[in-house]
Amino acid sequence: MSASRSTRSEVLGAVSAGLLVVFFCLILLWHDPLVFWNDDYELSVLPVFADMARSWSEGHWPILSPYSWVCGNLAGEFQYGVFSVFVNAVVTVVWKFPLTFPEQAAAVSIAHLFALAMGAFLLARDRQFSGPLSIFVALIASLNGWIICWGATDWFGALGAFTWLPWAWWGAARALDPRRSKWRFLWPAPFVYLVVTGGFPYTVLMLLLLIAWLAIKALIETRSIRSIAPMLFGVALGFGLSAPAWLAILDLVQGSARELQPARAHWQWLVSPAALPGLILPCWTVKWADFSNRYLPHTAAELACGLVAPAALIAGLVWRARALVRQIKWELVLLLLLLLLSMIPTAGLFRWSFRWLPFFHLVLAICAAEALHLRPGSPIPATVALSLTAVTAIAMVILRVTGSDAFPLTWIFLGLAAFWFLSTLSLSGSEFQKWPPAAITFLALLATYMYIPTNCGVPKYNFSQALLKPAPLDPERLYLSIYPWAELTYCVGYKPQPVGETLRPGSTPMWAGLHFINGYSPIRPAGVAREFATSIHGEINPSVGSYLLSNQAGKDGELALLGVDGVIVAHELDLIPQPSSEWEAVLTTDEGRVFHRRSAPFARVRSITSLDSRPGEQFATATVSQINDSRNRAEVDVDVPNGQRPALLTFSRPYFRGYEARLGNRKLAVTSYRGLFPMVEVPAGAHGRIALVYRPAWLIFGGATAAACVLLILLAVIVRGRANN
Repeated sequence: MSASRSTRSEVLGAVSAGLLVVFFCLILLWHDPLVFWNDDYELSVLPVFADMARSWSEGHWPILSPYSWVCGNLAGEFQYGVFSVFVNAVVTVVWKFPLTFPEQAAAVSIAHLFALAMGAFLLARDRQFSGPLSIFVALIASLNGWIICWGATDWFGALGAFTWLPWAWWGAARALDPRRSKWRFLWPAPFVYLVVTGGFPYTVLMLLLLIAWLAIKALIETRSIRSIAPMLFGVALGFGLSAPAWLAILDLVQGSARELQPARAHWQWLVSPAALPGLILPCWTVKWADFSNRYLPHTAAELACGLVAPAALIAGLVWRARALVRQIKWELVLLLLLLLLSMIPTAGLFRWSFRWLPFFHLVLAICAAEALHLRPGSPIPATVALSLTAVTAIAMVILRVTGSDAFPLTWIFLGLAAFWFLSTLSLSGSEFQKWPPAAITFLALLATYMYIPTNCGVPKYNFSQALLKPAPLDPERLYLSIYPWAELTYCVGYKPQPVGETLRPGSTPMWAGLHFINGYSPIRPAGVAREFATSIHGEINPSVGSYLLSNQAGKDGELALLGVDGVIVAHELDLIPQPSSEWEAVLTTDEGRVFHRRSAPFARVRSITSLDSRPGEQFATATVSQINDSRNRAEVDVDVPNGQRPALLTFSRPYFRGYEARLGNRKLAVTSYRGLFPMVEVPAGAHGRIALVYRPAWLIFGGATAAACVLLILLAVIVRGRANN
């Protein structure tokens, strides 16, 4: 009964921490209803989530999307959490309600922040922290500056994955505990799975670093490799469960534009040593290297952690150094390593080292909680906080690094530090003496986001709910949209009025189920993304667009081969598809002009008689009927005339490695036209129904691996249950 009460108490505490974070977010929404609605969330994340919800409602697994060629492989893009049970569940539930775009974004982010706070609370409780200190850790883990200013409001994949890192740490620590049963290897598996499938490669790196750190720590402390076996086995199970996710991105990234990213990207968004006073006062403003390698003044919003944590850790290291270092020497090493990683350039496929900051904040919160745990209610941390705030404020004025809202926020922080100091004196010996650190952290973070914009200079767009409707475009056509750099042309700073109804930048066509070549993709896989030199945000290179409309828009051009029968040109560009006999202008708006081919929309599957990539070859004209072009497969009835020549079928969908084709029980070879779209050669005299199915090796092998891990976990749970009975 005692154990049952303890479990209920822990769950209640975790839920309370989560609800406190939800309350915090609701205050932010009251202050700014668009706080969670920025940049990538608008151009990419929310439209894709709408498509995922549509896919599940249609009974399809959202591995591919038919509404974008550049961003057609949702699974391989990784950041959308296609294989995460939690992400899909949240998206499915949220899209059942009639919410506006900003409300949907807020609901998805808040659901993840709630789970993140719960995991951080349980991690802290397993370290024997009190309830108030555990809530203190949960607040910093889920509401720190990087998570709020980037993960929850822009790069959702970062939040989707980091949500489960405290849970994975909690599970891994339990797997290392020899006092637990031999089944303790099960603890980390589901959370490792959720971290990996959450959709952020950087968090997978964080997870690997965490596991390596825990393993080294356990090996040195126990001097037995058997001590880490349960944890490593559980982690391996977690990676096995998530195999489809990481195998998908490894497959899609081959030959992609991401492999060729410029070296200068590794020097952007590094945490400057000069910015570290921002841990005390987030309004501290020094120069950071932004996305364009320009060193511009930037407030240290990403370093916001609520004042208490850095002050408590510094106080502990000064006044109780020996005892504290003995207690958290391993955590201090990890903390310093994470700080170093956030300051040095990245390598390979990774970029922007400040993405290590959420992990840094989590470890900082734990170290600070250990310092506060040594002597609860001591006035020393509050005294240090008051002194550091005053000294930092003075230095900020002397060095002229004050932000635009420095002094309202500085006075508030000084007041909070003074209140903390006075509370330690007045509450001495009281049960409430443990609560000021959590309360001050909550209020300091709230004040930070009230006075410092959570939007760290990224663009915002005024996308209206009208984008849910296909009009004025035709959902039966495949469009190529040519527009200038979106963030410099259509953000609210340049276009405060609603935009996008004609151009549909990024992945916004997915909202209305419109078929576009364009799409938002950080990976930009080989194929149309490389061929058309698309940017991450979905823009076609202007010179490539000019060439395509001038030289490849005829009835025998490349655009016709792809099945493009609609073109949209922004009014900023003076382009018209040629020849004029092939195209007609059907719409002109303030955003641009829409052109349609004079013929009816192209069929999604066509039989062609010749191809420039196979000169000298002629193909028979097959009769194509009963086309069923769905998300992950296409089916068509075909009848090829008898004779010597085979037929060549082209499928108007982006090509990815892994397509298979069958005519009845007969397997047909699938090729591609320059990596752009799949083609199937059908023998002379053949007739029947051809099925083109996306069934890549990574999905088969990854699915089998995940299924085997699920069976192994279920078997272990069953055996454990029988043993306990």
